[in-house]
Amino acid sequence: MSYVISIQRLKHRLNNSQDNTVIIDTRFDLMNSDAGRKAYLTDHIPEAVYMDLEKDLSGKKQKHGGNHPLPDVEMLSAKIGKIGIDHTTTVIIYDQKNDMFAARAWWLFHYLGHEKVYVLDGGYERWKEEGNETTDVIPQLTEKQFIPNIRSDQTVDMETVKEKVMSKSAVLIDSRSKDRYLGDSEPLYARAGHIPGAENYFWKDVLSADGKWKNKESLEKQFANIAKDEEVIVSCGSGVSACPNILALKSLGYKNVKLYPGSFSDWISYEKNEVAIGEES
Repeated sequence: MSYVISIQRLKHRLNNSQDNTVIIDTRFDLMNSDAGRKAYLTDHIPEAVYMDLEKDLSGKKQKHGGNHPLPDVEMLSAKIGKIGIDHTTTVIIYDQKNDMFAARAWWLFHYLGHEKVYVLDGGYERWKEEGNETTDVIPQLTEKQFIPNIRSDQTVDMETVKEKVMSKSAVLIDSRSKDRYLGDSEPLYARAGHIPGAENYFWKDVLSADGKWKNKESLEKQFANIAKDEEVIVSCGSGVSACPNILALKSLGYKNVKLYPGSFSDWISYEKNEVAIGEES
């Protein structure tokens, strides 16, 4: 997969002092927002810097826009520049395992027009399992200027989702677990269920039984019911767990794949929007 990098390739880059690479740690816990940063300060991959889902990779929550709205582009670009990244830099992002937060960061770099950005397969857990070096040293990186080149065709808003679903002119994916999609449980939001017309593709299904990213053949089978020339809108709860599905689809050559950033948490912020329970008929 062209957007996923192996631990061996990362080690090679770390051993090459002339390599223009920045490593980003995105570990996070939705139930304990300080846990990821504390874990980073305890130990991390050498030379890695930390980016926080809520402080760096999301904007301020408001009435509409979902629980993790997209961050302000200029502020995010300034933060990216401060940690030593410009458009010549290779960016490698990792999570605790192959979790959703690294994919969210990957998507944001993609949205900002950055080409050389990858997710580390297996994340920090596999890095440690293989006996690789860790550190608590926070690196001092040379600040650069990161100029965003926004891919404005990569997102859709609520009204567009509603129009596309009603007209059946796009495939809408809900990336949450089956029980949340069906409305059997909802640990985070006031309403349970899914956006009417959405199809359920649980984001963790892009991973194999051992937690690694599935190969191309397996992913092709998984998304076989979606034609590559269709427009695909990917959602979840708040625009985070949608991103592994987007990464997988784009790796397979789907060109017209978009994120609904606010996702279900934005959808239900509009009282008149209907919510579906159970399977789609």
